[in-house]
Amino acid sequence: MSQISEPAASALTDFQPAPNQGGEPVVYELENQAIDPDGLVLTAMRELAPWAGRSLVDLGCGSGFWLAGYAAEAAAVIGIEPDPDLRPQAAGRDPRARVLPGSAEHLPLADASIDVVHARFAYFWPPGCDAGLAEVLRVLRPGGSLIVIDNDQRRGEFAGLLRAAGYTAQGRPEVTDAWWAEQGARRVEVMSRWQFSRRADLESVLRLEFPAAAASSWLARYPDALGLSYGYVLFAVRKPAAPEQTWQEFRRIRSIITVW
Repeated sequence: MSQISEPAASALTDFQPAPNQGGEPVVYELENQAIDPDGLVLTAMRELAPWAGRSLVDLGCGSGFWLAGYAAEAAAVIGIEPDPDLRPQAAGRDPRARVLPGSAEHLPLADASIDVVHARFAYFWPPGCDAGLAEVLRVLRPGGSLIVIDNDQRRGEFAGLLRAAGYTAQGRPEVTDAWWAEQGARRVEVMSRWQFSRRADLESVLRLEFPAAAASSWLARYPDALGLSYGYVLFAVRKPAAPEQTWQEFRRIRSIITVW
């Protein structure tokens, strides 16, 4: 098991509470249940970095929705979550998964102790993510991978809602793509969907994620819809297998942080 040194809550300076999951965890659970019903995103994630029989970290695991699925395949699963209100629910998801306080820039894990790190809509909204990337590279074993799951802001109905809402918190897609390209990341697009069993659940989730005007306008245009098309972009960064290459990359990222 990885050596653990848990940070104090006050040390998690990069933590910003999520208004959706943190504010309405019951509604956010409905959203998670509707995500990617055909498993296309998970299939793409496995192709980029298989986790069967390996150690996996779910960075920013929130309420822990994905932990049980990971634990069914991985040899060890650790959820990292900075929000003290969400950690108890995550800890109760599956006894095979361990949940710890921490954040992207403050991982309570030993150097070179983890095979795969997932970050699903957590922290990595470039630019300004160099410190978190350096920390993830620190805990990854040589040859290990970080997989970041992001919204496709160009394709799908969900992307149209983002544009209609005028959201800029996630940055501009061309800036995001350029930053990840500089890190040597592999970029993979996946077109998936949301699918709900009840119209009321779709309405609740849309009103959670978007301003009332944008959500109401979309719902009025599609009065019978139970879902929508949803594009994802995955970014995969692999830690070099050769020790010398690993330290060269680590020093490069650290030098960028120092300049900033």
